[in-house]
Amino acid sequence: MPFSAFRDCPSCGATNRVPARHLSHRGRCGTCKSELPAQSDPLDVDESAFNEIVSASPVPVLVDFWADWCGPCRAAAPEVHQLAREMAGKAIVLKVDTEANPQLSARFKVQSIPNFVLLRNGRVEQQQAGFAGRAALRRWLDSSAA
Repeated sequence: MPFSAFRDCPSCGATNRVPARHLSHRGRCGTCKSELPAQSDPLDVDESAFNEIVSASPVPVLVDFWADWCGPCRAAAPEVHQLAREMAGKAIVLKVDTEANPQLSARFKVQSIPNFVLLRNGRVEQQQAGFAGRAALRRWLDSSAA
């Protein structure tokens, strides 16, 4: 089954299904026709959803490989969340739990976490183990989107 995210309408509260290829777009609520904002929160994904989003995304995709037991990952999470809000419509932010998705972690040779990967058109543009800060990740996204 194809991946879909669900976005609540800020006007009427209705839940709207958003296909992977439209995550970075603004849309219209199916109920009240008000504008729906672009995806502004990181999405927790499995390998199937990851593959679909990365292959369909017209904008750069930043992937945060993390695990629940990882203290630095938990410390980076609020910054990653804020970055997703700042880059809404310009980038998609995904979170991949390395414990639940070991094949995906192996595919990107993730050996330490947090680990950040920037993808554009399905290809790796940048990768870094450790959290360098929201400003550095934003520079990655800005340069990739240009």
